[in-house]
Amino acid sequence: MRRPDTKIGILLALVCLALLAVMPVLSNARDLRMEALVFAFALSVWQVVFAVPLFAGEMIGTRKGVFAASWAPRRRRRALVIALATGAMFGLSTYLYVLGAEKAGSVNLAIAIQVYPLFAIAWETIFLGRRKTALELLITSVLLATLVFLATGGTFRPSGLSLWFLVALGVPFLWSVAHVIIREELTQTPVTPAQVTFFRVAISTVFLALMLVAGGGFDGGVARALFASHAIVLGLVYYLELIVWFHAVRHIDVSLASSITAPWPAVTMVLAAVFLGEAVAPYQVVSFVLIVACIYGLTLASLKRGRQSAA
Repeated sequence: MRRPDTKIGILLALVCLALLAVMPVLSNARDLRMEALVFAFALSVWQVVFAVPLFAGEMIGTRKGVFAASWAPRRRRRALVIALATGAMFGLSTYLYVLGAEKAGSVNLAIAIQVYPLFAIAWETIFLGRRKTALELLITSVLLATLVFLATGGTFRPSGLSLWFLVALGVPFLWSVAHVIIREELTQTPVTPAQVTFFRVAISTVFLALMLVAGGGFDGGVARALFASHAIVLGLVYYLELIVWFHAVRHIDVSLASSITAPWPAVTMVLAAVFLGEAVAPYQVVSFVLIVACIYGLTLASLKRGRQSAA
């Protein structure tokens, strides 16, 4: 496997920043009469379509990745369980992404996703034993307070709590759990980013299809959604963001990669205002600035701790 290269990881994370910025706007630019679950399924189908060429190319070529590995039955079962579990998480997060963008707004969804590093740090601490310093804990406390400020519409009053904002928070929560798990697989096994991406979107699509079947939602609306231009374009952009992201986290930690992408909601704010006519409230701008400042503070504190450990 290729040795990690921090510079490559940072560059790829910056590409993710641009792709992430347009995604909420594309989701809300669709005909909103199209149900969120149906649209999430449609864009996931297109993710699979776009993932097939690179996946098939590796299979035909010499880079077999996980298919060339000789694993014991127990290791193979573990990989299967991880693929199914993370695929289901990503499927549910795709639905919550579309629903959160629609109900909470593109800007609120974008800012909510900025909490992703907080979840990533928590899981890295819990699952990987990466303990945090007093400074990191202080910054995290400020980040949590800012999150409450944003979730309550800038009031700090429970009556101002937006339930749809909590739905939007489900996206970074699920992403962070799945990404921390997958990064360990990427760094410890020969599985390639193309294979991870294909398995992710394929399993996610099946999961969403099962949700539609369970809810009796497979009707003519699904067929129309599959050929909706916004589903096709968002499927492509989402796929590109995934493949670039998985390449990035092979080179740098999830928490660092997500910190680099932190400013993308600022771009989303501009795009949402111009193309969707969404208003941006002062408390949203304040929350965004504070969250980004906290994320960069956590990144610098983490780098400082790393240098001290290496000394």
